[in-house]
Amino acid sequence: MKIVLLESLAISPKTLEQYAQALRQNGHTFEAYERDMDPAVQIERAKDADILMLANMPLRGEVIRACQKLKFINVAFTGVDHIDLEACKEKGVQVSNASGYSNQSVAELALCMMLSLLRNVPQVDARCRQGQTKDGLVGCELKGKTVGIVGLGAIGQKTAELCHAFGCRVIAYNPRPKQAAGYIEQLPLDQVLAQSDILSLHCPLNDSTRGLIGKAEIAKMKKSALLINTARGPVVDSAALAGALNDGAIAGAGIDVFETEPPLDPSHPLLSAKNAIVTPHVAFATQESMLLRAKIVFETLEAYLKGERRNVIL
Repeated sequence: MKIVLLESLAISPKTLEQYAQALRQNGHTFEAYERDMDPAVQIERAKDADILMLANMPLRGEVIRACQKLKFINVAFTGVDHIDLEACKEKGVQVSNASGYSNQSVAELALCMMLSLLRNVPQVDARCRQGQTKDGLVGCELKGKTVGIVGLGAIGQKTAELCHAFGCRVIAYNPRPKQAAGYIEQLPLDQVLAQSDILSLHCPLNDSTRGLIGKAEIAKMKKSALLINTARGPVVDSAALAGALNDGAIAGAGIDVFETEPPLDPSHPLLSAKNAIVTPHVAFATQESMLLRAKIVFETLEAYLKGERRNVIL
């Protein structure tokens, strides 16, 4: 089989070569490239591949359809909304993801944003650098807060676990009730919105979640509430959220994901919104998670080459 990695997996060349050597020893061809967003370049690199590997680089239908031998796409990411799955279905291309690699890293960044907002970390950092004091910026503790989790997958449940350890009441909304720890109280979305001191989003992006948190939903939240989004950007109406932050309709937000991958247009409304911490899609990216991701995707690849399937999307 010809296996083509279309972008870096953020592991050392030595580690990648160890995985590549194992494949070559079993008679397979392995080629690795740095990310290039040009579909023409992607087609040239991938046209003879039996298997493609990539992380969160968009893979359009025109690229998939141009790969006549393509049988399998091994996605080194949890979400697969950047892959044209309809084109995969047309061509009978199987798809797997790397579910599980970033559970801890994403949950920890969500918690980091909660704590940073509650303790006014960006503002007191600026004050300290300007030779000023904390006056008027006394923060709050996470303990005792009601944290609402939207989406009770593995990452949502890990975030709930961390919040519970901090002494929070944890409530959650999932479209279908899910088996979860006893300390998680599952409620309808409207009740989660109304009761949460902190709302943390952990749902996938699909037709039912696109625009899930818009103007009407934000209006149901407490004025003192914080919104954390480490899920997918289009789950939230960015303009509505920015307006709510600037008008004081909610107290703050921590946003790691947007409608497009960073770099963002400087005019994006959340970049200038009040009391918003913004990060360029880093929640998944830790040294530990990158090593775990590589382990998962190469184990998934090894299983596929043996006629088995793991982390099946299609």
